[in-house]
Parts: sequence; C-alpha cells; structure tokens
Amino acid sequence: MGNAPVSAAAIQNAIRNIPDFPKPGIQFKDITPVLGDSKLFAASIDLLTSSFKPGEVDIVVGIDARGFIFAGAAALKWGAGFVPIRKKGKLPFDTHEEGYELEYGSNVLAIHVDAIKRGSRVVLVDDLLATGGTAGAASSLIQKIGGQLLEVTFLIELSFLNGRDKLKDMPVRSIVRY
Repeated sequence: MGNAPVSAAAIQNAIRNIPDFPKPGIQFKDITPVLGDSKLFAASIDLLTSSFKPGEVDIVVGIDARGFIFAGAAALKWGAGFVPIRKKGKLPFDTHEEGYELEYGSNVLAIHVDAIKRGSRVVLVDDLLATGGTAGAASSLIQKIGGQLLEVTFLIELSFLNGRDKLKDMPVRSIVRY
C-alpha cells in the first residue's frame, strides 16, 4: 500500500493558492510544495509524460522559467532532447521571436533558429495554462522552425480563463484543472 500511485488529486491538494500575487486579484498557484516532495514531483512527471513512450518524442520544449523544471524532467524520461524557449534577449544565438499577450501585460518569446530539426516530433510542456498567450506563442515558434507539435501539456490549467481557445488547432492536455 505504501507504493500506491500518487493521483492528480494529491498533486492538486499540494498546490498552494497565494492570493493577490503578483498583483491584486491574481490567485497564484504555487507549485513549490509539489516540487519539494519527491513522490509528488515524480508523479507529476509520470502524468505529464503518460501520452507517449520513450522513442516517440524527439524534443521537449519548455517555456522560461517554471516550464523548464517539468520539460527537462520529461525529456529525460522520454529519452528526448530539451529545447528552451526564453523571453526576448535571453538566448545568445540567432532567434525567431513571437509576441503575445498576458493576463496583465505583453511579452516576447524567442527560440534559437536551429533548435529543432525540421520534422522533429515535439511536445511542449509547461507548468500552467492560463489565457493561452504564452503557450500559443511558443507553439507558433515551434512550428515556425519546423517542429511537428504532437501535444501541449500542462501541470495546471485555469480553465475559467479559456486558454485552450488559443490552442484549438493542437492536442492540449492538463493534469490539474481549476
């Protein structure tokens, strides 16, 4: 009984809600309790990677910054490469860029022009789907440089913000929904 699988509900129960962060009216979903518990962290990676087997994914893309945590672990589990998408000005080589709108502002994401070989099977893994702007821009960058986007996967989805609407042309999966 001590080795029973950890459920998505157990992961959800560990996620802390921080009111009014980073600004009034925002209910921040704090994943650090999940990361700090080895069983919950391992279970989150198992659930995030359940759609594919090792060898079926060539590249896992993670979005700056919390997405790196989950995407890097997923890449190891799948035996795939890891590619970071970062905010503009953070990558040292030639990049493609894509602007997007946030719940409270706008930003620009970048990916190295040679980060993904044309036709590579790619999964985008991130911690949170809110309005879909960040994931939509990242998905666009992946496709712009020739990646075959298999799925966009999130630990948490804030379904009331309708972020899936911006990702309607691709498979979207989330583990915990609010």
